[in-house]
Amino acid sequence: MAYEMVGPAVALGLSCLGSAIGCGIAGMASHGVMARVEEGHGKYIGMSAAPSSQSIYGLILMLLMSQAIMDGRLTAEGGIGIGLFCGLAIMTSAIYQGKCAASGIQASAKQPAIFGKCFAAVGIVESFALFAFVFALMLMG
Repeated sequence: MAYEMVGPAVALGLSCLGSAIGCGIAGMASHGVMARVEEGHGKYIGMSAAPSSQSIYGLILMLLMSQAIMDGRLTAEGGIGIGLFCGLAIMTSAIYQGKCAASGIQASAKQPAIFGKCFAAVGIVESFALFAFVFALMLMG
């Protein structure tokens, strides 16, 4: 029975790994900018936290997948496939969202007026994690 939960664990693990990497990338940029500017530090911290949302998708996916496996609506093998590939998509989205946030943080330090526009790009990258999450839910039925 233990191997049945590999898929949900993979979905959560990869999502959290991506969030950690993405937040780390953006956080490093945030620290560099905050050392050079006198105000507006909160917005840089907020943008650097954006990739953390992918770990929430992974948590919800893990919970729903484990329930589907326990209910017999999803096989362990199907769970591993969904968990692996959707987890990888969510992880990749989080990493690139961190890179996008890092460049947005650096750009808005030079031109504060573009901060909102930079956040739009960060949101677009997040949409791919949402797509993977929704597609996983559709696959589980």
